Parts: sequence; structure tokens; C-alpha cells
Amino acid sequence: MKKQYETAMINRGGRVGEVEAPNGSFHLKIDKPGLHSEGTNPEQLFAAGYASCFNGAVQHMLKEHNIESESEVKARVSLYQHEDGSYQIGVILEVSLPGVEKADAEKIAEEAHDFCPYSRATRGNIDVEVQVV
Repeated sequence: MKKQYETAMINRGGRVGEVEAPNGSFHLKIDKPGLHSEGTNPEQLFAAGYASCFNGAVQHMLKEHNIESESEVKARVSLYQHEDGSYQIGVILEVSLPGVEKADAEKIAEEAHDFCPYSRATRGNIDVEVQVV
């Protein structure tokens, strides 16, 4: 396997702190999930990354099938607490492919789920549901 890209982020303070890129190009305040949070949280960051990566995979599959559509992906990331106090995340990916027949859209979404690096990394570890909306 040939490495194509590597990046890094630095966190200070855990869930109540900050995250930044070593080169200073990215800096965010991190806060716990909640209605009155002043910063973002790890679940939002994961949702942003997964939505972007999955939509890239959708666009790749559209190109492979010579289908044109302005694709949109919403990643809904939920945080669950187990009875033992540990936590786990779950994801629902909502895929919108305007102008594409439902059966074709479902095929594109399924193929994207097989292709997407985030989907491959999470497969068997967390619940991920893909929905065509």
C-alpha cells in the first residue's frame, strides 16, 4: 500500500480545549456536545470529515457511471452511552442525488460505501446506515 497523504492535528484540553493544525492553518475551540456549547465537538468534526469523504466517493461513482448530479451528503453522527458508562458513535449518511432515479442512486450510494476510506475504516466497528433521500 502506497501512502498518498498524511495530516496531523494537535489537541490540548480534550473535550474542553482546542484543536489546531501544526502549521496554524486550522484552529478551533473544542467543547462538550450541548445546546450552549461555544465550540465544536469531536462528533461534529467526525461528521464533517465523513460527509466530505463520502461525498467524494459518491462523486467518483457518479463519474464511473457517467451520471451527472449535484450530490450532497449529510452525516448525522450520534453519541451513545452504554450501561457500563462507555461511549460509542453511530452514523447515518443521507445521500441526495437530484435527477437520479432512486434505484440508480441507491446503487451509487452502495458502491460509494464500499469505496469510501471512512466507511472502510469504520466497517464492523460502528453502526453506519446509508440512506438515499
